[in-house]
Amino acid sequence: MTAAPTPLITPPPAASVTDNTSGPDDAPILVLQMQRMGDLVLTFPLLAWLRAEHPRRPLWVVGEEKFFQGLMPIGPEAVFFPYAAAHRLRQHRYHLVINLSHRPEAAALAGQLRADAHFGPRQTGEGTGEGAGPGTGAGGGRTTYVHGRWQLYRTSLVHNNRHNQFHWADLNALDCVPASRLRSTDWPAPQHQGRDPQRVGLFLGASEPEKHPGAPFWATLARDLLRRGLKPVLLGGPAEAALGADVARRAGTPALNLCGRFTLPELVAFTRSLRLLVTPDTGPMHVAAWTQTPTLNLSMGPVNAWETAPFPPGHHVLRATISCVGCWRCTQPSVLCRDRFDPVRVASLAHALLREQDAAPALSPASRLARLRLPGLELLRTGRDALGLFDLVPLSSPGGGPEAAPRRLFGLFWKAFWAWRLGLHGEAAARRAWVDLAAASPRLAEALRRALSGLGRDLARALRGLGSGQATLPPDFWHRHPPMLRPLTGYLHMAVQNADATPAAWAEALDLVEALASLTA
Repeated sequence: MTAAPTPLITPPPAASVTDNTSGPDDAPILVLQMQRMGDLVLTFPLLAWLRAEHPRRPLWVVGEEKFFQGLMPIGPEAVFFPYAAAHRLRQHRYHLVINLSHRPEAAALAGQLRADAHFGPRQTGEGTGEGAGPGTGAGGGRTTYVHGRWQLYRTSLVHNNRHNQFHWADLNALDCVPASRLRSTDWPAPQHQGRDPQRVGLFLGASEPEKHPGAPFWATLARDLLRRGLKPVLLGGPAEAALGADVARRAGTPALNLCGRFTLPELVAFTRSLRLLVTPDTGPMHVAAWTQTPTLNLSMGPVNAWETAPFPPGHHVLRATISCVGCWRCTQPSVLCRDRFDPVRVASLAHALLREQDAAPALSPASRLARLRLPGLELLRTGRDALGLFDLVPLSSPGGGPEAAPRRLFGLFWKAFWAWRLGLHGEAAARRAWVDLAAASPRLAEALRRALSGLGRDLARALRGLGSGQATLPPDFWHRHPPMLRPLTGYLHMAVQNADATPAAWAEALDLVEALASLTA
């Protein structure tokens, strides 16, 4: 794909899956994405890349019907099936089966399908050594294996994503789409013209209560937007109906409350009338960004903006600068990162973003946004790095103190390390990232070297039983090392398990450790 995401062409009837006439050159590609709305939208880039790479092959997707029915008109050309069609899908041989779901029934289905190549979790028989067993599947005596090194990396991020800077949408594709395709993609910019010049959407809810502000925040934000001459609209699904009524009552203003009023297709159409959507991390945020509606993502709670921010370039993310930001699961007595968001400052930021839209088509870090006072918060813009991968570009001076820049550099270093070791670029780029980190924080660089020495001793103890086939890693292996080293220990732990602790798996683990030691020496 070298231009905007392709619009969907009306798919043929689902019954066509029974026409078992595929040959080796036109065998379908099947993607299993049985998660939430936002996960399905973040699969659209993969579908667009696959369509460009394999224009003659049918592209099929298994998903949740309540989501894909409303999203098909805005997605790339594909045929969608509910999981209930699994018995018909088993009749075919596929070119690729890509499982992006963590549900056990998806892994079981992937294990039952014949394909030239599999990626993601796949349930197989015990002891197959096909790429292997981090956990036991639902079927008796069967084990779930993860196929694909990037899918394995993604699996290693569970409760271990502090330093991850790869977006889910990129990770969906890196095993099965050439890096040159990602690098050459020209994503469309957010569109400002042809929209109501004063209408600002406020999407109130999210999948978890920790991920969105409460009614007092939204009410104050709505009032302040009105004071600035804007027209806030309260948005949400049926689950946000009560919250929307509470916000409208607290605001005491004529803010339009449309929570629970739209079907999914109607919501998609309505967001296209907005100058800006202010939203926590939620499915409608990804829908809006995909359809080129400018978004301001209030990234709070147990989310990592590097993984789940709006994927296309040109959108904005506001998040706290405290040390625990981007966690997998909040362990604090209260949601500290959410407490940093001030509704009056968010209203000021929204107003400034609209002024920037009027002033210039592209924002610059030197613009007025860089001069906004956002204590305890940082403003970022979504973009692309030199590899064509998702990037977050700082637009404001972070208020997180002297540790803010080193933490960003730490994430950039690990991104460069994995891009090197998993084949996206050469060693030189990883070495430059290490030099930048060591120059910014010699103390952290030395701490990583010490932690790496401890890892070497741990691995030496585990390898004593290799000759007798007893080499194993303790259950807490990845977690017993400092967080700065866990991007490596998490992957090592998963990779050794995933290959049934074979000598080849241990050799790869040692090779990774030696590569990091050489880089940081």
